[in-house]
Amino acid sequence: MVYIIIFIGLVAFAVYAFTKTAQKKQEAFPKHWHKILTENVLFYSKLSKKNQKIFQNRMMLFFTEVTIDSVKIEIEELDRILIAASAIIPVFGFKEWHYKNLSGIILYPDTFDEDLQFDEKNKSRKILGMVGTGRFEKQMILSRKALRQSFLNDTDKHNTPVHEFVHLLDKMDGQTDGIPEQLLGKDYIKPWLELMHQEMEAINNNESDIRKYGGTSQAEFFAVASEYFFERPKLFKQKHPELFKMLSLCFQKPKSNS
Repeated sequence: MVYIIIFIGLVAFAVYAFTKTAQKKQEAFPKHWHKILTENVLFYSKLSKKNQKIFQNRMMLFFTEVTIDSVKIEIEELDRILIAASAIIPVFGFKEWHYKNLSGIILYPDTFDEDLQFDEKNKSRKILGMVGTGRFEKQMILSRKALRQSFLNDTDKHNTPVHEFVHLLDKMDGQTDGIPEQLLGKDYIKPWLELMHQEMEAINNNESDIRKYGGTSQAEFFAVASEYFFERPKLFKQKHPELFKMLSLCFQKPKSNS
């Protein structure tokens, strides 16, 4: 019964997001958000003033294209800021970007299970975030606890919302397979696959500092390695120079933020 109610809510939200997105106008960036971003988002704080302005504008554009809603909680200003920042971080290297495969984000209080249930008594709820498929296509579900935690620790190489947005980039060609062909270009796919499989083997042999989850599949490797790349760029470059070069090419990372 709970699943049916949640499903109906998600469907209603998807229809609402579709009808409202085209009507939105881009609002001005609230001045006090700069301080919040500087204090909470390391990526933003390291940008030049010029690039911070660009980042701010990209955030506000994101709000015109994607609807953010919640279940059982009230969305706070910080939630909106962190979600938008997470969306811009992996695509900031591109002059223009629109998440055409995303129409809405739903924020849950905490972890949830594969049926999108989040009752505290449910011991199987372990999911921090997911990109919807099938009936939930173009939807992203995020745990607010995971969202907040992702920006509290600058040393853990882990960022759940950035992870999910990277899955969306991966999915641009219709498949979430860890092969970002449209970002890298065909000439780089073979070396990327070789590098990825080599590192996945290292992860599974406990010979890599990349998070274990990255060894479970190509798609998860791409997302997990990308988290590390954006969260701890200097360490990632030191530990994984070839991967760093490849992901820098993939995301067209600005030199000022390397």
